[in-house]
Amino acid sequence: MLPLIDGEEVKRRWSGRLLAREGVAARVREIIAAVKREGQAAVERYTLELDGVDLRETGFRVTGEEIGAAYKAVSPDLLEALRIARDNIATYHRRQPRGSWMETAADGTILGQICRPLGRVGLYVPGGTAAYPSSVLMTAVPARVAGVREMALATPPRRDGTLPPLLLVAAAEAGVEEIYKMGGAQAVAALAYGTEKVAPVDKIAGPGNIYVTLAKKEVYGQVDIDMLAGPSEIVVIADGKARPDWVAADLLSQAEHDALAGAVLITPDAGLARAVGEEVTRQLDALPRREIASRSLADYGAAVVVTGLDAALDLANSLAPEHLELYVSDPWSWLGRVENAGAIFLGPYSSEPLGDYLAGPSHVLPTGGTARFYSPLSVDTFLKKSSLIACNRAGFRAAAGYIQTLARAEGLEGHARAIELRKE
Repeated sequence: MLPLIDGEEVKRRWSGRLLAREGVAARVREIIAAVKREGQAAVERYTLELDGVDLRETGFRVTGEEIGAAYKAVSPDLLEALRIARDNIATYHRRQPRGSWMETAADGTILGQICRPLGRVGLYVPGGTAAYPSSVLMTAVPARVAGVREMALATPPRRDGTLPPLLLVAAAEAGVEEIYKMGGAQAVAALAYGTEKVAPVDKIAGPGNIYVTLAKKEVYGQVDIDMLAGPSEIVVIADGKARPDWVAADLLSQAEHDALAGAVLITPDAGLARAVGEEVTRQLDALPRREIASRSLADYGAAVVVTGLDAALDLANSLAPEHLELYVSDPWSWLGRVENAGAIFLGPYSSEPLGDYLAGPSHVLPTGGTARFYSPLSVDTFLKKSSLIACNRAGFRAAAGYIQTLARAEGLEGHARAIELRKE
């Protein structure tokens, strides 16, 4: 069930799963154009067509009564776990450096940076085959820590027009006051351009399926986006001392997400690779989402046997995975070799689900190789920065000649004259 292949084949498979079909892209553009043209009517029409929900009957924006009912439906132990996760996420993100600064040079010139939170953001939370209250916390809490004033959350409704109670409670616990029953490209378009019932936002953050990802790509420029998040993925680097059942369980934890998810073991120990493959088959039989996980592993899962841990790190860096586990005897000694990864998990007890739910860092991470140049969702995702320049007469006179020289070298005489006038 876990194919034994080489590293080049893994890279080929993983790149292939990220190719968007042109038909999907065309459909996304069609939906976005309709929402821009028709507003709320298009959102409601596509929700009925794609989700089977008539928003005119079920309601579009979640009410206080629905939130109250959700709290009654959530057990005390779930609420406790949710609040612990929320507090851990908030604590972690409060540690992230941010803020404005100013420095005064000897000539009196003041330079600095003004850092402000975005005014209004849209948070997308996936629905469909599973509900993700954890994704509510992982997007809304960092935004709240950043100081964002308004958060509008969009998530697909269930067939009966409701949203999962735990998701609603998570939103309330994270301070989200606007929750809309809409998903897919129509939700992204509504957040970006606004409708009669949704005010437009400045930025859209949160993971979604290929329709959501391509829609975010289309509206970029009208609004900012956090990243183009693709299917989930995990790479486990393990040595011969790793427990096969633990490694298999961690691989399955990602394979169960989506049929396009990728789960790869890289090891210098052929015996471990065989044992993990056997464990995957055994554990898969008892997994509720085994059909999804089976497809994921068959198409995008793998065990790769390499010559040593250096070769394992080379392959992992070329994949730039969303999640990277260093399940080796001395993981800290290998941390410096990691160049590309969304989140790094060190040692046997740092299982990937710890990061998905409770550790504190956001689980909204770069995928599809974008960890080569992109970072996890964080407080900085929800901040904007302005540079500050305040020059006095002495500082201006010291710089003026250099400015004129550079401006005229570029053929911009107007720039040079703007400086020359002030020298008089």
